[in-house]
Amino acid sequence: MTLNERKTIDLEQGWEFMQKGITKLKNILEGLPEQQFSSEDYMMLYTTIYNMCTQKPPHDYSQQLYDKYRESFEEYITSTVLPSLREKHDEFMLRELVKRWQNHKVMVRWLSRFFHYLDRYFIARRSLPALNEVGLTCFRELVYLEIKGKVRDAVISLIDQEREGEQIDRALLKNVLDIFVEIGMGQMDYYETDFEADMLKDTAAYYSRKASNWILEDSCPDYMLKAEECLKREKDRVSHYLHSSSEPKLLEKVQHQLLSVNANQLLEKEHSSSERKLLEKVQHELLSVYANQLLEKEHSGCHALLRDDKVEDLSRMYRLFLKIPRGLDPVSNIFKQHVTAEGTALVKQAEDAASNKKADKRDVVGLQEQVFVRKVIELHDKYLAYVNDCFMNHTLFHKALKEAFEVFCNKGVAGSSSAELLATFCDNILKKGGSEKLSDEAIEETLEKVVKLLAYISDKDLFAEFYRKKLARRLLFDKSANDDHERSILTKLKQQCGGQFTSKMEGMVTDLTLARENQANFEEYLSNYPHVNPGIDLTVTVLTTGFWPSYKSFDLNLPAEMVKCVEVFREFYQTKTKHRKLTWIYSLGTCNINGKFEPKTMELIVTTYQASALLLFNASDRLSYSEIMTQLNLTDDDVVRLLHSLSCAKYKILNKEPNTKTISPTDYFEFNSKFTDKMRRIKIPLPPVDEKKKVIEDVDKDRRYAIDASIVRIMKSRKVLGHQQLVMECVEQLGRMFKPDFKAIKKRIEDLITRDYLERDKENPNVFKYLA
Repeated sequence: MTLNERKTIDLEQGWEFMQKGITKLKNILEGLPEQQFSSEDYMMLYTTIYNMCTQKPPHDYSQQLYDKYRESFEEYITSTVLPSLREKHDEFMLRELVKRWQNHKVMVRWLSRFFHYLDRYFIARRSLPALNEVGLTCFRELVYLEIKGKVRDAVISLIDQEREGEQIDRALLKNVLDIFVEIGMGQMDYYETDFEADMLKDTAAYYSRKASNWILEDSCPDYMLKAEECLKREKDRVSHYLHSSSEPKLLEKVQHQLLSVNANQLLEKEHSSSERKLLEKVQHELLSVYANQLLEKEHSGCHALLRDDKVEDLSRMYRLFLKIPRGLDPVSNIFKQHVTAEGTALVKQAEDAASNKKADKRDVVGLQEQVFVRKVIELHDKYLAYVNDCFMNHTLFHKALKEAFEVFCNKGVAGSSSAELLATFCDNILKKGGSEKLSDEAIEETLEKVVKLLAYISDKDLFAEFYRKKLARRLLFDKSANDDHERSILTKLKQQCGGQFTSKMEGMVTDLTLARENQANFEEYLSNYPHVNPGIDLTVTVLTTGFWPSYKSFDLNLPAEMVKCVEVFREFYQTKTKHRKLTWIYSLGTCNINGKFEPKTMELIVTTYQASALLLFNASDRLSYSEIMTQLNLTDDDVVRLLHSLSCAKYKILNKEPNTKTISPTDYFEFNSKFTDKMRRIKIPLPPVDEKKKVIEDVDKDRRYAIDASIVRIMKSRKVLGHQQLVMECVEQLGRMFKPDFKAIKKRIEDLITRDYLERDKENPNVFKYLA
């Protein structure tokens, strides 16, 4: 039959058919014996609604069916659901509610399918609530509103039972609390208002009762252990059945009751000095007043924990205080004070040891800086581990550690700055026969740690100069134990301080490699031209001016034998390059010469200066101080040092008249032909020169240039600037390498004014102008 011929279904007849389907659905939900819906059943029910909604007026029953849809739920809830819930209590009532809610959702799903045509057209056109919403609203208004109070109380009661250690059905609680969330249909209002608010009140009351007992019975550490355990359990509770949005509110309640409320009593408890500081910022209402008093107390808790290495308590302190606003501030301050005190004690210990030694002061410093630097490294290792492990790498504690180390790392020991101590420490590790006997891995690790310490030192430029001086000695006198380690520390320094910091040092290491190649070429040259060979083994290290420390080069009057060597090398070098000028630094040279003494011939290892002096005695038996000085063309200082080493020290190669321990301009010298020693080969050292003064002078000079350059740079870009601001910008620019002294900056400004780089403002002398 065609659509026009379709038989009209009246409301009663149609609804009677629908009622059978709905009754069948209810029976299924109630667990009564009933066949499941077949697809034919479903199609018949759907089509009936479709037909009743698409008949011509007055037989379009859309509105009536929409009302009957809602009435079906209301009737079922009133007759079946509510009576079954009213007769049950506590946990049984909760189980029944979960079952009824699951059934209700199934019923909504099925009826919404049968009545689907309403959703598609009638509801859409009239802007009415959708079928799904109507179904859930029925449950909310008839069931939820009536029993929500009983449900909430039953749930809270179960939570408290669990807090007391009883086993409860967590899955049931999760399902019940899901109803509070789902009934809001996308909003959290019902969960928060009807359940969460009361649950939080109950939580506060529960922990208030607990805390008032524990505060009387337990020691502070025990109390804190319980507090931490409670916080852990509450977090666990959220993950199992509460909604995740409850977590911060719940934990805040627990913390407040266990920590903030009892903070005063807890802090005042006997036998708990080791944790006194622990809770000072928990109670934020008393922050400003109470914390400061506590911080000023002696022997307070946090210091004791650090002193006694209570790692677990420190970790717990961190975890508890992290949750409280600005709770970590006082803890990090105490950490900083503690580390500063320990480091300062190390400095004092080293100072005392140095002043108690009766030995030569230089030896004391040599030994002392090794012990001191090693102890500072150990201290840093220890507290860096605390920062990483106990304080979970928190920036506040990294900052505290840095500030603490900056205090005592810049103090220096026994007249030696930290910059010098660190450079000497590195030298000892890197040179052959140094006092530190370490494996390659240990050397790498130690160098890494030294570079970390350098970060705390303000005079990095001073370290660089001392290090460069010592590196030069290692490289030039073949004292370096391992090229790889030399390059490795330069890489570490470059990463820490930038390329400019290490560029000269890298140049020095490269120079040595080139010098070895150069020497090989020289030896090849001599073998190709045997007639030019001076007959003496000659090794020349060619260096690049600018990379190396400045060495004084006097025109030493070389012995004839050596002059020939210099000429031969110069000729060879000119075959390689015409544009480079060679400057000979004889003060760095060494010679092996044979001494023909009456007992035996011996090989003497001496400096070029010493060799030149000794060779004078091949032509003369006896020479005066002034004759030696004239023939060598050296300064008084150099002549005194080399004659002392040859006539007054351990090996007396020359006899001196008069036979005293000091060198005078009136002395006479002659070759000691009777000299002997049990060794066939001996090294005759020159008295060491204290290079510290020169290093400091060189660094001061470089700093003057750096300050000048910084001031000019700033003024060039700013054109006009006040004194205060210029000084501050200058300090900031130079701070990475050294801490410029305000007086020094002022002096350099004055100097730049006299050199017409800057001028003072005529009206305001505290303002400077740049002169292009």
